[in-house]
Amino acid sequence: MEEEQAKIIAALSTLTSAKLSDLTHSVLSLTHRRHHLLAALLSSPSLFFLTLHHLHSLTLPNKTLLIARHLLSSLQLLTRHFHHTPPHAFDSVRQRESDTVLLLLLLCEVLQKNPESLQTPLAKWHVVLTKHFHDTLLTLAGVGSCKGAILMPFIEMVARCRRFVSVMDSIGKAGREVAAAPAVVVALPSVQVSSGGAVECVICKEEMNKGRDVCKLPCEHLFHWMCILPWLRKRNTCPCCRFQLPTDDVFGEIQRLWEVLVQVS
Repeated sequence: MEEEQAKIIAALSTLTSAKLSDLTHSVLSLTHRRHHLLAALLSSPSLFFLTLHHLHSLTLPNKTLLIARHLLSSLQLLTRHFHHTPPHAFDSVRQRESDTVLLLLLLCEVLQKNPESLQTPLAKWHVVLTKHFHDTLLTLAGVGSCKGAILMPFIEMVARCRRFVSVMDSIGKAGREVAAAPAVVVALPSVQVSSGGAVECVICKEEMNKGRDVCKLPCEHLFHWMCILPWLRKRNTCPCCRFQLPTDDVFGEIQRLWEVLVQVS
């Protein structure tokens, strides 16, 4: 997990003071919102046990997907200053999913710091988790408002989720190709070839005629529309340079955004 944290910190160290300040405020706002959701969940025993029951009913792949969506929203926040393309919006997470993933992450945190505390009947987990949550909030409240105190817990959470999702996603999914998001493909610009005989579409190996409308990817490479569209329906990469377009696949989008951080770091 230290390697993941180091990459995130190295990438963020390249930001200007203004961008880092903007990121800090965004992380603080998001953290407050998530704390508020957890506080509401823990303050209602009936809601807590309903959410806990729902969590226990989920399969491991479904739990992994919950954490992946949570991780993706955090990576979108971290990488929005490094994007070559506009961030791709995913469907908003429902309240029940938010409660479930926040409870799951809280359980993981307690298990990591004090595994013995959960060696009790399920009926006592509410008390244990509520105490841990309150102790954590009191600790954070006394740290002050420096950027490190705000960002480090967030970075640690992202690194933990990234490590978990990376391990689970590697089971049967390594090296797979994902399609570019249709909304992103539709928004690609059409440009005219300014000079004929010099530009070749690498997919069909034919020259692009002067004055013809072709597709321009964010990496500046040009392709015939009839060539690039079938390509992007199967994969989200540029045929020339492997630049990645946003995708509707959660795990594919996590990998894309993570590579943005790695390249910057």
